[in-house]
Amino acid sequence: MINQQSNERCSNAHQRGLFWFRHDLRLHDNAAISALCKSVSEVTFVYIIDDKNFTPNVFGIAPMGEHRQRFLKQTLVDLKHQLKKLGHDLLVLKGNPAACLVDLLKSGQFSHLGVSKHCGFDETAQLNTVKRFFDTLTVIETSTFGLFDAQTLPFSIENMPDVFSPFRRKVEKYCQPLSVHPVIESLPAFFVPKFDPSFLFNLDVDLPEPSATSFVGGETAALSHLNTYLYDWQAAASYKETRNALDTWQDSTKLSAWLANGSLSPREVVRQVQRFEETVEKNESTYWIYFELLWREFFHWLQCKYGAKWFRFSGIQGKTPSTKHCPETFARWCEGKTGYPIVDACMRQLAETGYMSNRGRQLVASCFVHELRQDWRYGAAWFENQLVDYDVGSNWGNWLYLAGVGSDPRGHRQFNLQKQTETYDPTGQFRNKWL
Repeated sequence: MINQQSNERCSNAHQRGLFWFRHDLRLHDNAAISALCKSVSEVTFVYIIDDKNFTPNVFGIAPMGEHRQRFLKQTLVDLKHQLKKLGHDLLVLKGNPAACLVDLLKSGQFSHLGVSKHCGFDETAQLNTVKRFFDTLTVIETSTFGLFDAQTLPFSIENMPDVFSPFRRKVEKYCQPLSVHPVIESLPAFFVPKFDPSFLFNLDVDLPEPSATSFVGGETAALSHLNTYLYDWQAAASYKETRNALDTWQDSTKLSAWLANGSLSPREVVRQVQRFEETVEKNESTYWIYFELLWREFFHWLQCKYGAKWFRFSGIQGKTPSTKHCPETFARWCEGKTGYPIVDACMRQLAETGYMSNRGRQLVASCFVHELRQDWRYGAAWFENQLVDYDVGSNWGNWLYLAGVGSDPRGHRQFNLQKQTETYDPTGQFRNKWL
């Protein structure tokens, strides 16, 4: 073993790696970091904030609003603290991600690029752009985002089911989540690269202590909340019965924001839930947490299958909806002034907090598409701007689903708003709080 380690150090002596953080902002269960570090003697860590996040898109909406900005900055500050403990730093840049990476790589400072594989359309395009610039660069891509990787799925991406239920049945029958990778406790030497200082980004945010009842960005807060939810509150034992509550912190896991930017690993969630089942209680509710993670997994791989169709008006089914965009109607929906009290309460909650329950999201999306007859893509774009837990697969996948151009086999998922109000806000407590 000693000779093998010595040989590895010798073979890596002149190798230098750049690790590009994206949706994997953590040191626990991060096989992508380990994969790169096995091949290099020096390493630099970088995160690039995309300029496009702050520029209005084709829908006239900047993709990243204030809630997600703050959460991301907190996450990056926490990651810098974690890396500092290992003698490293995180280089945070802002600009066009591909251009920033090309600037870092073009001088020959690095022989290797490490990155977590991601199925998002933009994420894939950015990495492909970088690859085209460098013939001799060794790119090491490793799956860290989901429970599985493409090789462990029981079907090819091209042949995966377009509907969740057959996807779930096959995955549950033939797959086990990938094992959790050990926490990163040591790293190769820290390399300080030369770069264009105009790309440097200042993280002008304080990092509060992890909170039991609010979103604080970062791996530290993520693991703290997971432990609190499972072992202090033991709320997993009743998750299925309470998860549709509109405004109670403990009634759903609230893990989605940390999962979205990768400061929490879904495989670690499964591992901890299994430990909870072994030591506290195992029931349908604890299974249902895994069930919801499978929905996340489904949308992640489905976007890989369909690429740019994920964002088209006709969706992955190629059907043109009989809806259109009306700026005035859209503005009233965004402001919580539609005249549908349950919808307006949810939209005002979103504007103030950056969060809305899953049940609330279904109601406001159904109203947007069916009652208001609006182009679903504007609703998806608004959620992208507002949600602290925005994830490209889950957000656009769910909107495709509600609009009848996605993975829903029924094709017309309309909710009765009056009945939903009576079921989920019978006393009016939620409406009174937000209206």
